[in-house]
Amino acid sequence: MQKECLECGDKIVGRIDKKFCSDGCRNAYNNKVNKDSKNLIRNTNNRLRKNYRILERLNPDKKTRTSRAKLIEAGFDFNYFTSIYTTKVGTIYYFVYDQGYLPLEGDYYALVKRES
Repeated sequence: MQKECLECGDKIVGRIDKKFCSDGCRNAYNNKVNKDSKNLIRNTNNRLRKNYRILERLNPDKKTRTSRAKLIEAGFDFNYFTSIYTTKVGTIYYFVYDQGYLPLEGDYYALVKRES
């Protein structure tokens, strides 16, 4: 039985379990198959990275306060964070890695940096 490359259709020579004629065809095939999930992951990581940089820039002293308007003006996206921390009294902090924010009254936020 003659096997054909899953990417280009050329004849495959070699091991019986081979699916591609070359590394190039294997890479091209897998890149096509994983394209959507890779785009989603890349876009999510880019948003998280941007949020992290904004928090880091606005919070150089590891604890400060800022306005919602300032965060939004910098391009912060409140839909992207890596974890939520709830204190014993029910206060909810949102974290982008080790940079966190806590919603306060009057559209203000407390910015904190978690010590590792």
